[in-house]
Amino acid sequence: MKPKVLVARAVFPEVVERLAQYFEVESNPRDEIWSPAELVARLHDKQGVMTTASERIDAEVLAGAPNLRAACNMAVGYNNFDIPAMSTAGVMATNTPDVLNETTADFGWALLMATARRITESERWLRAGHWRKWAYDMFLGADIHGATLGIIGMGRIGQALARRASGFDMQVLYHNRSRVPESIEQACKARYVGKEELLRQADHVILVLPYTAASHHTIGEAELAMMKPTATLVNLARGGIVDDAALARALRDKRIAAAGLDVFEGEPAVHPALLEVPNVVLTPHIASASEATRRAMADLAADNLIAALGFGPDAGKPPCLLNPQVKQK
Repeated sequence: MKPKVLVARAVFPEVVERLAQYFEVESNPRDEIWSPAELVARLHDKQGVMTTASERIDAEVLAGAPNLRAACNMAVGYNNFDIPAMSTAGVMATNTPDVLNETTADFGWALLMATARRITESERWLRAGHWRKWAYDMFLGADIHGATLGIIGMGRIGQALARRASGFDMQVLYHNRSRVPESIEQACKARYVGKEELLRQADHVILVLPYTAASHHTIGEAELAMMKPTATLVNLARGGIVDDAALARALRDKRIAAAGLDVFEGEPAVHPALLEVPNVVLTPHIASASEATRRAMADLAADNLIAALGFGPDAGKPPCLLNPQVKQK
């Protein structure tokens, strides 16, 4: 009898077909959003599950899924996983790093430029029929070239952003939990500084750090007050890293020039005040959304699930295991 797995959200049909070679698959082609209770009910007899960053796997869910052996995120972030609880329950946790680095950095750069040059704000104004003449001070924005870029979170995506900055002759400052090797700093032409110094000096700040309890509200009232009034802030990372209410107030009061957000606290809900200010670019968590990249993420999540449940060329050794102590058990 084949093991049973759940694909919690809609995904490319070819991926479901590949999983069906090894497993009895319950999928979600209508992409319904299940409540925690519904998720538990569907997981009760499953050995594995493919998740997105939306499905929470914690002690309560695990208590109702006694047969679960693997949960495989189709995302690089995994703050939806309670890793200690999963490890205690003997459930392997995996994610999909690396395959989305360059695509996410591309999008981050697009979001930075749209924010700094007021692209969506000016488009809304044009579509509303307000354009009657050219004016020297119409939608003046901030230059990217020659400016100072501050990157908070110098992992793979942060490094990819730093490499792009060199083409715009930018000075790159970065802050990270720990300083990266000198060879990476040289390759990225980036200089390590403290968070306060970065916020005070940067013309543009990009957030690409993982969400943890320690990184909650990395940017709040105090940090926004340190930034230049001409500065922009871009969040590519996770909702909760920015205090969205504080950011909305800073944007309304012009204490910073603009912001670009692809992630939000409590998404898909967006703080109402952010919808009322014109100087913010808002996108619905699509930084990795090229077809090639999303297919690569889905394929890697499937690879992890197949291997975690003991099949395929990597049987027993999922490529992106987050809690290797479970494999040792």
